[in-house]
Amino acid sequence: MRVRGLQALIFDVDGTLADTEELHREAFNTAFRSFDLPWNWDAALYGRLLQVTGGKERIARYIDELPILESERARLKGRVPDLHAAKTRFYRQLIGLGRVRPRAGVRRLMLEALEAGVRLGIASTTSPENVEPLIRAAFGQATLSWFATIATGDIVQHKKPAPDIYNVAVAELTVPASGAVAVEDSAIGVESAKRAGLFAVAVPCRWTRTQDFSSADLVLDSLGEPDHPLDEASARRLGARYLSLEHLAALHGASLSDRRRGDGRST
Repeated sequence: MRVRGLQALIFDVDGTLADTEELHREAFNTAFRSFDLPWNWDAALYGRLLQVTGGKERIARYIDELPILESERARLKGRVPDLHAAKTRFYRQLIGLGRVRPRAGVRRLMLEALEAGVRLGIASTTSPENVEPLIRAAFGQATLSWFATIATGDIVQHKKPAPDIYNVAVAELTVPASGAVAVEDSAIGVESAKRAGLFAVAVPCRWTRTQDFSSADLVLDSLGEPDHPLDEASARRLGARYLSLEHLAALHGASLSDRRRGDGRST
């Protein structure tokens, strides 16, 4: 398989490896109830809060929007770390019940990458406590060893859409950003990857389909499988029924060549 120029494949986690956001929403609401808080994030509200990266940041934004006294706002914000820790525990319990399945094509593309010597990584601002249980539940225990780096959580000062987490991931993979491809489900994630200099594939999930993915290099409804092909629009856009590593490498290579020609013209 010819993948010259493609050195690393870096995945986001929630919504990209598996559509986990409903489990997160349930876990948030369970945590609120456990603290006797009269909060309930319905699907519409949670979809809006997904524009904020990071669970603690999401809770803080919600508190900022509540019509309450500033003294009460400050008190509630002081409880955010404990609320988020409880939410993480409940989320991991839900994962443990087997309520998560990988999105179409993810495992296949990972295996193709490993066979071709392309390094795998994770770049996500979700809590690190959430990532390994999800990977084990969705793909199996051995899958954790597939990843040369798992960059997650609060290891960076600025979360997506800042490029920081991708800068960390490519540094730990010891590859140039231009040699890496990011797979993301959100516009914020795509912006983060592009700002770090990566080729970005967007595979929106049901929570992010209405977002603006105009900055992505490729937008598909999923990565697809031979027996679970892309939808008609995605297949027509790609020119194939599913995204293979060989096809991805060709698209990445063409983009890299265009970028180099553009750099040459600008000198």
